[in-house]
Amino acid sequence: MSYAILKTGGKQYRVATGETLTIEKLEGEPGSKVTFKDILMVGEGADIRLAGELKGATVVGEIVAQIKGDKVLAYKYRRRKGYHRTVGHRQKLTKVKVAEINA
Repeated sequence: MSYAILKTGGKQYRVATGETLTIEKLEGEPGSKVTFKDILMVGEGADIRLAGELKGATVVGEIVAQIKGDKVLAYKYRRRKGYHRTVGHRQKLTKVKVAEINA
């Protein structure tokens, strides 16, 4: 089974055909295709090819859903000053199902 390491949203992900991964938000509606062109490595068993050998390698996926991540709370506090603030944040995410790896 072949796999690839791709870079998107400033992070790197190891993906294989048929897997679903959650990444930072990409533009597009559920059901639309997305192509990742920043491929760092492709491997199949013991055979590994790095980015220098991969010209034009792509990973094609399908957007499954646009979702929001878990809420992260940030709490600010200054002792003896009566100051405290709570700020919440929910990251927008995209679920992508990997359709094919083209090396």
